[in-house]
Amino acid sequence: MAGRPVMTLTDAAAARVKALMDKAGGLALRVGVKNGGCAGMSYTVEMAEEQKPGELLVEDKGAKVLIDPKAVLFLIGAQMDFETTRMSSTFTFKNPNETSSCGCGESVAITPVSEEALGQFAG
Repeated sequence: MAGRPVMTLTDAAAARVKALMDKAGGLALRVGVKNGGCAGMSYTVEMAEEQKPGELLVEDKGAKVLIDPKAVLFLIGAQMDFETTRMSSTFTFKNPNETSSCGCGESVAITPVSEEALGQFAG
């Protein structure tokens, strides 16, 4: 694939991913989506020590993120951020494919990108 990256990271997200990898010694952070929550889906983020078959490697601002192959069509065009408030620090997503979210902020409804639109993004 050629064109825009599947997902981008803000400066804050890239800095946090790099800090986590430096501390834990992993290859990358793995991002995906899973069914669940009151809106239907939620984002998953975990440490990855190796790249699994079919995963896309996104490198942005010196940070490495692996995207679960089942999540690619849901994350096309998304931006990953890292936000710190008085009560928590967490990765957040600005995703143009979200159609709604729940009141608690833990789950979202996401419409996958069509296969035709996928062609403008790079892995």
